[in-house]
Amino acid sequence: MKVLQLFWLCLLIPVSFIDAQNSLNKPIRLAVAGVSHGHASFIFGRKTVGDFELSGVYDINEKLALAHAKRYGFSEKIIFTNLEQMLDKVKPEAVVAFGSIYDHMAVVEACAPRGIHVMVEKPLATTPEQALRMQTLAKKYNIHLLTDYETSWYPSTVKSFQLVNDSNYVGSVRKVVIHDGHKGPKEIGCSKEFLDWLTDPVLNGGGALFDFGCYGANLMTFLMKGQTPLTVSAVTQQIKPDIYPKVDDEATIIVTYPTAQCIIQASWNWPFNRKDMEIYGVKGYVKALNNKQMVVRTAENTPEAALNVTARDVNVYEDPFAYFADVIKGKIKMTSFDLYSLENNIMVVKILDAARESAKTGKVVKFQ
Repeated sequence: MKVLQLFWLCLLIPVSFIDAQNSLNKPIRLAVAGVSHGHASFIFGRKTVGDFELSGVYDINEKLALAHAKRYGFSEKIIFTNLEQMLDKVKPEAVVAFGSIYDHMAVVEACAPRGIHVMVEKPLATTPEQALRMQTLAKKYNIHLLTDYETSWYPSTVKSFQLVNDSNYVGSVRKVVIHDGHKGPKEIGCSKEFLDWLTDPVLNGGGALFDFGCYGANLMTFLMKGQTPLTVSAVTQQIKPDIYPKVDDEATIIVTYPTAQCIIQASWNWPFNRKDMEIYGVKGYVKALNNKQMVVRTAENTPEAALNVTARDVNVYEDPFAYFADVIKGKIKMTSFDLYSLENNIMVVKILDAARESAKTGKVVKFQ
C-alpha cells in the first residue's frame, strides 16, 4: 500500500519541477576566451566536479592553444581562432576570459548579445569607459559579469570583514593598509605570451599599479559598502626600467573617504609573494597575514591574538568557478558591492584610472 501511495505521489510532482532539478544538476557548458593569462591553469588544471563541461577554447594564437591542449589533455577539436565562431558553434552558457585586460570588453561584446555569462580575471577593464560599456551590455542582455580575485577565495578575507562588521570589535574603520605583489612577473617565471600584454600600458592598463593595485581597490570598495571616495592620489616608479621599460613596477595609492583612508601598496619588487591586509578601527585592529593566518587586537592593554581560519570556519568559496556556477544557477545572489560584483569592479577601475592620472600629473584626483 505504501509503495502504491509513493507511486501516485511521484505522479503528482510537476514536470516543471523535475526539469528545474535536472537543470540545476546538469553541467554548465563552459568556454574559455583566451589562454595567454598565467591563471588559465586555474580552469584547465581544475579537477572535474560536475558543474562545468569544457565545450570550447578560443585564442588567436593557435599554437599556444594547442600547447595548452597537449598539457592539460583537452581535445584539439574544440580549439578556435575566432571568438564569435566558437560561440556560435559550441553554444556555451558561460565563458571565462583569460586573455589581456583590454580584451575583456571584446569578450563581453561577443557574449552578452548571445546571453552568455562571463567571468573575467582581475581587473575588470583598463578604463572606466570600457567598464561602463561592459555594464551596459550586461544589464541590457541580462547576463552575469563577474571579476575574479584570489583574495576573494581567502577565509581570512571573509573573517576580517565579519569582525569589522561587528561594531563592538574594532569600531569604526579609520585606516586600511593593503599590500599585494611579488618579485615581478618576469622574475617569477611568467610566460612570454603573458608578459607581452602584462607589461603593455594599453593591454594591461599599467604595470604593478593595475596588476596589484586592483586588489586593494576591490577589498576597500567592499569594506566601504560601495561608497565613492573623496580623493585618489598615487605615486609610481620604474625601479627596473631595463626589465619593464613601458610600465611602472612600483605603486602606492592613497584613497580617502569622509572618515577613513586606504593605502594600497602594489609592487613587482617585494622580496616574496604577498597578499595581506591591515584594518584599523577606533577600538582595535585586524590583520590578515595571508589566506588563513590572522592576528587581532581589541584593546590597548590586550596583546595580539593569533587566529588560523579555514573555509570550514567561514562561508567562503575557495573555488571561484564553483562560485560562478552557483551564481548562474541562482544558488547565490550577489549584493551590489560583493567582491565579484560588477558594481564593485566598476568602482575599482575608476579608482585605478584616477590613480594612473594622479601618478602622471602629480596631482590629487577629486571624485566629488
